[in-house]
Amino acid sequence: MLPMPRGIPLESDLVRLFVIASVILLLIGLLTSGRFFSAGSFAAMSFQFPELGVFALAITLSLITGGIDLSIVSTGNLAGILAALILTRAIPENPTTGQLAFCLTAAPAAVLVVGLLCGYANGLLIARVGITPILATLGTMQLYMGLAFVITRGPAVAGFPEPFLALGNGTWMSIPIPLFIFAGLAAATALLLNRTRFGIQLYLMGTNETAAHYSGIRVERMLIKTYALCGLFSAVGGILMIAHSNSAKADYGSSYLLQALLVAILGGVSPRGGFGAVTGVVVAVVSLQVLSSGFSMLRFSHFAKEFVWGAFLLLMMVLNHLSRQRRLDRGNE
Repeated sequence: MLPMPRGIPLESDLVRLFVIASVILLLIGLLTSGRFFSAGSFAAMSFQFPELGVFALAITLSLITGGIDLSIVSTGNLAGILAALILTRAIPENPTTGQLAFCLTAAPAAVLVVGLLCGYANGLLIARVGITPILATLGTMQLYMGLAFVITRGPAVAGFPEPFLALGNGTWMSIPIPLFIFAGLAAATALLLNRTRFGIQLYLMGTNETAAHYSGIRVERMLIKTYALCGLFSAVGGILMIAHSNSAKADYGSSYLLQALLVAILGGVSPRGGFGAVTGVVVAVVSLQVLSSGFSMLRFSHFAKEFVWGAFLLLMMVLNHLSRQRRLDRGNE
């Protein structure tokens, strides 16, 4: 008999998250003298945070298993570069409608395949070879980044067709298309984690891998599937990155790895595995985007932002640990 999924955050976790989000929004508004609260600011943010949100969903899946995927951004860049090469070199100078449609279909399809293969390789290294997730994905992070540099030889690949750029900059019914993509992935992930047998087994595996094994769960297969899914999500993040910037490069989005981890931790995902929810991740990614946009408006340097992200990550890990330890102590009384 499998336990119920632990995908819904405890009330105290959600309350703390909403309080933090509200405080951040208020402080940024005060420091910018109200300039932050404009339609233009919120429109710009709705185009930016879906990229980070997709990467955060990918790393959330790996954290729930009790592992971590450090290769998400490198996977996204490698997949994005492949799409960029198809879109810039496979399309003739004066393409027919059919040729353009084929390339616009082939590029995203190739990206998703590359993402799946990269994630599958991570899963094999972790599940079959037995390398710890942090070391396996650290190695593949460098491998995928190096391969991307070899393919491009350094410079960015730019100049994509307008229909493809709509994925990162277009709107539908005045709502940004990247926001639709992120919302769709978030909803699908929530359903996967909370309404399917796969999700229940994933939480059990992250809570106690030995117990999961004796419950009849094929742990190796679950790990491979999960990391393949992480790779697939990373590839979607790569598509959004290159469509938004109209270029692809091996080192794009380097800060997204730390920020995605921060979003997951802030959203209540346990680094020890077995606990995490899409609801918290969505609120956390919006909060972090508000903070990032506020910093940009206040002209914070890139290095100052990195310092704040690191300090914020440590603070949230300490708060979450103390909160869960207090709940355990109350349960043992």
